[in-house]
Amino acid sequence: MCELYVKADPILYESRARSLRIRGVVTTLRLENQFWDILREIAEVDGMTTNQLITKLYDEVMDYRGEVVNFASFLRVSCTRYLSQRRVPAGLSVVRAISQ
Repeated sequence: MCELYVKADPILYESRARSLRIRGVVTTLRLENQFWDILREIAEVDGMTTNQLITKLYDEVMDYRGEVVNFASFLRVSCTRYLSQRRVPAGLSVVRAISQ
């Protein structure tokens, strides 16, 4: 059973940092490559760039919660929620489906 996991290409779990501007502040996020790939897919589905998606998610979680303790972990969980909810009802953006 574990072969599915242990045979994963190491490049998938290698982490990579990216800098982006969120609310006027340049910040660096470090995520594993597979999560960057999933975020890119989500962004493409919603017609955005990855940076636009991340900024939108940050804005929405801040508006909803008022803070985000670990944004990188929030993004990882968002990716796993996206994967578990790939079938999004027509007319509902992926960003909205993830935040529900």
